Amino acid sequence: MAILSPGFSRFKDSLTERVFFGHEPTPELMAILLVYFVQGILGLARLAVSFFLKDELGLGPAQVSALVGVAALPWMIKPLFGFISDGLPIFGYRRRPYLVLSGFLGALSWVSLATLVHTAWAAMIAIALSSLAIAVSDVIVDSLVVERARQESVSDAGSLQSLCWGASAVGGLITAYFSGFLLEHFSTHTVFAITATFPLIVSMVAGLIAESKVEYATDWAIVWNQVKQLKGAITQKSIWMPTAFLFLWQATPTAESAFFFFTTNELGFSPEFLGRVRLVTSVASLVGIWLFQRFFKSVPFRTIFAWTMVISAVLGMTMLLLVTHTNRALGIDDHWFSLGDSLVLTVMGQIAYMPVLVLAARLCPPGVEATLFALLMSVTNLAGLLSYEFGAGLMHLLGVTETDFTNLWLLVVITNLSTLLPFPFLVWLPGASSQPLPVTTDASSGVLPSGSAVTLETGAIANSAIENPLRPELVVPSGRQPIEEPAD
Repeated sequence: MAILSPGFSRFKDSLTERVFFGHEPTPELMAILLVYFVQGILGLARLAVSFFLKDELGLGPAQVSALVGVAALPWMIKPLFGFISDGLPIFGYRRRPYLVLSGFLGALSWVSLATLVHTAWAAMIAIALSSLAIAVSDVIVDSLVVERARQESVSDAGSLQSLCWGASAVGGLITAYFSGFLLEHFSTHTVFAITATFPLIVSMVAGLIAESKVEYATDWAIVWNQVKQLKGAITQKSIWMPTAFLFLWQATPTAESAFFFFTTNELGFSPEFLGRVRLVTSVASLVGIWLFQRFFKSVPFRTIFAWTMVISAVLGMTMLLLVTHTNRALGIDDHWFSLGDSLVLTVMGQIAYMPVLVLAARLCPPGVEATLFALLMSVTNLAGLLSYEFGAGLMHLLGVTETDFTNLWLLVVITNLSTLLPFPFLVWLPGASSQPLPVTTDASSGVLPSGSAVTLETGAIANSAIENPLRPELVVPSGRQPIEEPAD
């Protein structure tokens, strides 16, 4: 045993450094990573939800788009969940009970979809509850990561968030293909039942979270002071003007739901092929993140937003080739064109969306970083909700239904051109580079360390990998991202 000990020790040290980025793989860390992993793996039911709404409930594209927006409402009020968990401990604990409850709520929601849901209203409620469960667990686990990020050195800043992002990304990649594969062999109800088991993992690992029992009442003076700090921050023009720009850009209408119906009803794409598309786009999204970090993160905000808006609109028009079947005249099969188009559009879409996350992180002043960042992301989530609702309205006005795609080309043109509408408001953005800005520290104030800007940015990247399980699976336009946070 003494002979094996040094080798085992070296293996453990190597594992800690390479796999866990230098963080000791404690039971608590594994619990946190499992929660993020579950958030990623819940995408398993994403395709099943889309087919369930389309085929079993008989909903049209406009109805699905409207339902997508409404069911994502919990992501609009994420900061509220943070205040509730901080101010209302359950049995003296602020984190564990909420993780347990969110896990049970998520499981109950998916079980309901598998057994009880037979109407659009019931489906909307069940999916909204599953979204609520993810949002609550996300708030709790994010707060745990932020608390532990305070203990990181400047050189290690963001490493814990990167680790969490990796766990979520692994979960998403695992389910990318299998979401379609399972639908080829099982019913949507079976997929929902399988999905219901994963939130229970969150409930089971909650007990591994190291948390001391609160023996005193909440100091509401501290909470109120934070609210005043938050109010003071959001009333500054340097914060609300860029936020308004992000809102306007993300609120432009989307044609995603219509495209899901087009690819399945008109082009006859199977669930398994859509699973392959999702696998390709999941990898492409990671490539887009890498390209941004490697080549574009130092580009000034106004410049990168201007170029991404124009390029996204131009590339988005390539979908007209598929809608009008011009690709067939060019000798390109629908499947291959969709796969290639999705890959290019997703890479560009991720590059276009990354500045949103970086800018949101950079806008957060010391003292209210986590709360203000959550609020800013809630604003962009609200814009995403409106994007689906505006898209639903356009589909209704243009007469795009589950069987009539005559005006789908016009919908594509309108939605792509609408992304250019905020162009005159680029002056609302800071003209500085998107490189990290200096952040002052105050060890006594509970503020994040000087690497907090990096931590928030990396956390934003992590949240961008958490997808709204209701978001339709289809060939997506450039620059569109899941609601929260999200996608999700």
